[in-house]
Amino acid sequence: MSNSIKGPALFLAQFISDEAPFNTLPSIAKWAAGLGYKGVQIPTWDKRIFDLDKAATNKSYCDEVTGICAEHGLTITELSCHLQSQLVAVHPAYDTAFDAFAPEHLHGNPEGRQAWAVDQVAKVAKASRHLGLKGAVGFTGSLAFPYLYPWPQRPAGLVEEAFTELARRWKPLLDIYEQEGVDFGFEIHPGEDVFDGTTYERFLEALDGHPRCKITYDPSHFLLQQMDYLSFIDIYHDRISAFHVKDAEFNPTGRQGVYSGYADWADRAGRFRSLGDGQVDFRSIFSKLTQYGFDGWAVLEWECCLKHPEQGAAEGAPFIADHIIRRTDKAFDDFAGGTSDPAALRKMMGF
Repeated sequence: MSNSIKGPALFLAQFISDEAPFNTLPSIAKWAAGLGYKGVQIPTWDKRIFDLDKAATNKSYCDEVTGICAEHGLTITELSCHLQSQLVAVHPAYDTAFDAFAPEHLHGNPEGRQAWAVDQVAKVAKASRHLGLKGAVGFTGSLAFPYLYPWPQRPAGLVEEAFTELARRWKPLLDIYEQEGVDFGFEIHPGEDVFDGTTYERFLEALDGHPRCKITYDPSHFLLQQMDYLSFIDIYHDRISAFHVKDAEFNPTGRQGVYSGYADWADRAGRFRSLGDGQVDFRSIFSKLTQYGFDGWAVLEWECCLKHPEQGAAEGAPFIADHIIRRTDKAFDDFAGGTSDPAALRKMMGF
């Protein structure tokens, strides 16, 4: 079989800066390739490395971007629109905080910001097609998340109405992705309305099972919620279209647990770590994904409250490469097998 996981790949978002080699696509691609990465996931909100408006309308530009990556032996895995997709649905409690994700002229203008975000997410579908990609990644946004804990008691129908509205906003976008032949992998993430399997099912039901409503699987967010991230693969493997390889640890104390007491990242019971420094069982994850035939990219999303990003990136490539399983095309006990025919099978059962 050829359906092995591809990788290692690197999500570039956390590494872009004004300093070389992180300030242009050619230089950051060369840097990533030098660390052993074979693919890159490109954020679409930073024009220092990628111009989304141009990519959505100009295939020649996309060919140029592909060529820059290929020159360094890199494949583009997916386009990311995490920041823009977050703004498709924003509860008023988060208006000020999320204004930072939009152009400055839209700050303080929730309706204008949302219209811009919808246009951006649609452009990612068109740019993905121009690049020959099968999927993009991002967030759902959130309308209900401030009401996560059921106190004060939620009015009947509040959550249902939130997911109805969330689906109303996303269905036209997912229809565009259908037209372009591109999946949208929603990252299951606290802070979004879709943060676990139950909320994903609510969303999918409100979308009438839309075929382009897929999942970006990131086990770090499940470990911090104390979910069974391996059983999640058993349940939703046919909807997983993208894979973020990110580690985390959860160390509850007598003072804090899952909610972590508003502490800074380094002082939280649950915190993100560089690959290999946390508690996620990646051997089992790669085994399960391989078992179910996932042949997408294993993409490092580096986030750590302690380790320097360049050290995390350097360690991440060999870590992922060491976990990728070459899918076998034979059974381990083939050497002991024999030929058979219907008569022999019946004889073995005493017929």
